[in-house]
Amino acid sequence: MTVQLSYTELGPSKPQAKKLGKSMGQPIVILHGLFGSKRNWGAIAKALSSHHRVFSLDLRNHGESEWADTMTYEALAADVAKFIHQHDLAPCTVLGHSMGGKTAMILALRQPKMISRLVVVDIAPVPRETDIGAYIQVMKDVPLVDCKTRKDVEEHLTHAIVTPTIRQFLLQNLTRDGESFRWRLNLKALEAGMPDIANFPPVSFDVHYPGPTHFIIGGKSDYVLSHHMDTIRMLFPQTTTTTIAEAGHWVHAEAPDEFLATLNEFLEKTEI
Repeated sequence: MTVQLSYTELGPSKPQAKKLGKSMGQPIVILHGLFGSKRNWGAIAKALSSHHRVFSLDLRNHGESEWADTMTYEALAADVAKFIHQHDLAPCTVLGHSMGGKTAMILALRQPKMISRLVVVDIAPVPRETDIGAYIQVMKDVPLVDCKTRKDVEEHLTHAIVTPTIRQFLLQNLTRDGESFRWRLNLKALEAGMPDIANFPPVSFDVHYPGPTHFIIGGKSDYVLSHHMDTIRMLFPQTTTTTIAEAGHWVHAEAPDEFLATLNEFLEKTEI
């Protein structure tokens, strides 16, 4: 069963653009990664909105979107397909990072007519062994009822997560309900769904997405490796790639200027 997705919209609609005398590109739908949210993409979305109508989504069990027990890529892609249909965006450009990138790829492979162009950020269409699920247990172990400040929560995370940037990333999911803190994440569903999140659904050998596709890869990341390229090109034959040497997995946050330059170059070259 699909769920309603929370979103932020930037940029003028077609009628508004026409009234302003502006030439606008295709709509862009942005899908965040695991533990992320639409808020993580605010700066990129704002930059793109001068020439595009941009929709940044919270995927199920994240941010302000509805919760559900299922966390498969088929379910995530179905949610996004419903959103695109409801907002009459097809065909549109879909950009996805990490878990959002796998969601975007599955949507492109299952319903290619919905997507005019695909941008995948630092993830490959392959299963991946990961220990990122350990963060879920760390967050579950924080005694939120006893925490009075965000600093209290961070101190509990510090015992298990030594990297400050990762702690701050996870803390973006912290919010208050009255006097108490809570996580915006459905930790129970994410924990149960980790095998599916780390995996990539099986795809028939004769299935591929025919549209323009661009992979933006972090040079310091190991999420997309050279031996993944055969699979990528088989499923996405119109693939081009860019590696941003000094960026890790969160390419858009670590090297935003280079990321935007690469993204805009692809969008300009493939605009209809």
